[in-house]
Amino acid sequence: MPGHGLLTGRTAVVTAAAGAGIGGATARRFLEEGARVVIGDAHARRVRETTEALAEEFGAARVAGLACDVTDEEQVGALYDLAEALHGRLDIVVNNAGLGGTAELAGMTDEQWTRVIDVTLNGTFRCTRGALRRMRRVGSGGVIVNNASVVGWRAQRGQAHYAAAKAGVMALTRCAAVEAAEFGIRVNAVSPSLAMHPHLAKVTSQELLDELTGREAFGRWAEPWEVANVIVFLASDYSSYMTGETVSVSSQHA
Repeated sequence: MPGHGLLTGRTAVVTAAAGAGIGGATARRFLEEGARVVIGDAHARRVRETTEALAEEFGAARVAGLACDVTDEEQVGALYDLAEALHGRLDIVVNNAGLGGTAELAGMTDEQWTRVIDVTLNGTFRCTRGALRRMRRVGSGGVIVNNASVVGWRAQRGQAHYAAAKAGVMALTRCAAVEAAEFGIRVNAVSPSLAMHPHLAKVTSQELLDELTGREAFGRWAEPWEVANVIVFLASDYSSYMTGETVSVSSQHA
């Protein structure tokens, strides 16, 4: 997709950006819009492969990557350190890392609950906190975009842990936005319904995919780049008056 220079000269960090999901699509769209991008992902090999592929296409000076588990504070800090060491500043952070799963509440273990919460909600908290500290120190504003989900609003069987985490991401976004506004920092979120990528296809039954697709007015799932386009909007000056908002990216029936 041809870019329009919406993010030219800005430095962005995108978590869970290795591979073909929303994070990977966001990193690509940011590069197409002129940004310098540092990608993080818990999978070191995929980070290396994705970084090399993007660097070959967009230039090594504009792309870097580092293995980053968002449940580890030191690894989150190292990802931001890399962005600042390479480019001197941190303008945009996209908190895309999350973990799902299916388990009915009565049979859910503490481990299942805690793991989803720690990656999806606590990880977003750690990354948001770290970004706010650095952006406030520099004093030139910044943008944070969190990845929530429509299940943060609606009930879905077997998704209590994931829904609670994503609802928490929405609440975190609102509160962070209020605290960040005086520093010129904007914090928003996207809330996709169903964006298809290979990992989701592996961990989700065809029956459930068919059911979720049936709820979409267009009769299909979103492509990751379609969600990434909304993230580009929220990261750009086109959304300069928006903060604390969660933007639904779906075609669901009312």
